[in-house]
Amino acid sequence: MSAHIDGDLPRRPRFEVSFATTPAQILETQQLRYRIFAGELGAQIDGGSAEIDHDHFDAHCRHLMVTEPETGRVVACTRILTDDRAPAAGGFYSAGEFDLAMLDALPGRVMEIGRTCVDPEFRNGAVIATLWQGIAAFIINEGFDYLFGCASIGLEDGGGAAHAILDQIRTRHMAPDYQHVRPYIRLPAADSRPTEKPRMPPLLKAYLSLGAKACGDAYWDRDFNCADVFMLLNVSDLHPRYARHFLGKQADKAPAQTVGHA
Repeated sequence: MSAHIDGDLPRRPRFEVSFATTPAQILETQQLRYRIFAGELGAQIDGGSAEIDHDHFDAHCRHLMVTEPETGRVVACTRILTDDRAPAAGGFYSAGEFDLAMLDALPGRVMEIGRTCVDPEFRNGAVIATLWQGIAAFIINEGFDYLFGCASIGLEDGGGAAHAILDQIRTRHMAPDYQHVRPYIRLPAADSRPTEKPRMPPLLKAYLSLGAKACGDAYWDRDFNCADVFMLLNVSDLHPRYARHFLGKQADKAPAQTVGHA
């Protein structure tokens, strides 16, 4: 004889987001980054025998990861570099691509996210939303006013799709001139444009959905074969729909390490 008890058991979240707290966890995020950036996108990365993507910024960043509780597998990650830790790292990562002088004029605290990636088997709304819940909780808990980072557009077609996407951004999603940054290497012109509207990369789409603005021309990242768009989000300008979904739920109850789930 058996009883149906499924409804009486607490439902385990499909995905959880937390900060990596051990060298092994950080290594997992670096291995995921290598698989995506070098293996999938063809970036020129010296990953060594361990096949990891790492640089000197990693030691100064908080590493946020989305895991699948059933397997413990890391399915998405990003790293956060805060204004108080950036000086020890020699500045923000984006400063290697853009003149970031305008950041000095921003009132309040700033933080950078970077090296964001999602395992190709888990590129769905739930994983991306879970990652942003973790970021949002950190913003609120630590009192940040601005978030910025680079959203990449692949150049596999020679840049035509990237220029078409940048044209879309210029019409609706540009920051005011005084918040523009100058790329050290501008994206060159493309020989042709796609005949159909190109698909916007998920991270860039997420930035725009949240209310972030593009801060000028894109940087040509030749090592990663992509165009990097500098995105700036004023937390007070966060789209109301996402403010209620992310910040409203996370502000009061996010614990120190596990900061959200979906």
